[in-house]
Amino acid sequence: MELYYLYNHFLQFAVSATVFSVALSIYLYVRSLKSSEEELSPGGNSGNIIYDFFMGRELNPRIGHFDLKYFCELRPGLIGWVVINLAMLLTEMKVHRQSMPSLSMILVNTFQLLYVVDALWNEEAILTTMDITHDGFGFMLAFGDLVWVPFLYSLQAFYLVNHPHEVSWPTACAILTLNFLGYYIFRGANSQKNAFRRNPKDPKLAHLKVIPTATGKNLLVSGWWGLVRHPNYLGDIIMALAWSLPCGFNHILPYFYVMYFIGLLIHREARDEHQCKKKYGLAWEKYCQRVPYRIFPYIY
Repeated sequence: MELYYLYNHFLQFAVSATVFSVALSIYLYVRSLKSSEEELSPGGNSGNIIYDFFMGRELNPRIGHFDLKYFCELRPGLIGWVVINLAMLLTEMKVHRQSMPSLSMILVNTFQLLYVVDALWNEEAILTTMDITHDGFGFMLAFGDLVWVPFLYSLQAFYLVNHPHEVSWPTACAILTLNFLGYYIFRGANSQKNAFRRNPKDPKLAHLKVIPTATGKNLLVSGWWGLVRHPNYLGDIIMALAWSLPCGFNHILPYFYVMYFIGLLIHREARDEHQCKKKYGLAWEKYCQRVPYRIFPYIY
């Protein structure tokens, strides 16, 4: 089977993945009914069947030593996203009888491949995210991992197949610069946070200022985390915009991702704020005074 088969049957694959995610969610909910209290997530054990099915009751469901949530968070969705993008690239070449893909398609594929490779290379960082530490594994994450990520995040490449957009080299360089600016912020912020969590006493981090908390942990108030409270989200949004720009401005579809992502991260930031205020109390209030902007410097 040629990879461009994915383009011709894109909807069928998306529907099949949706059916599978629903079946997986039902299995996860049923097995969670036999789970102990310690295995349940804080947010998916309300007693409301619909809400708990959506949010997920069990925090880290496993089959033997195989962690279903951890696997789905990284492997099928992210790798599937790259495979679909590659299929779109090959389809564009076939449809337009090109010997090589368009510059706009190359930019989209390259940017998103870099993002996926970074996620897989730094996969240990996911262990500290809200998805792993707080959210249960239910329909929300199952559908997000198996359907939303591979089929919605690849919309730019899908759009370019039948809506080619010529990008000049100066424009491509500007978009390239924007993407790597976003990546520089995203990776710098995440690396700084992860290094601090692993070893707060690392001499390389001695220049960073902190606020001590009652939990015994410290909050970073300098470096990337002194710029805004969620600099990694800022980098993510800048990259999302760079992924859409190669598609031009003739249709809103390529910009669905960046618009959705801004909404997602603002909502996630609000959840983070609630959890951190509950966890760190007065120390978090001091942190918010020191770092007043949430995601966008001097804006929000």
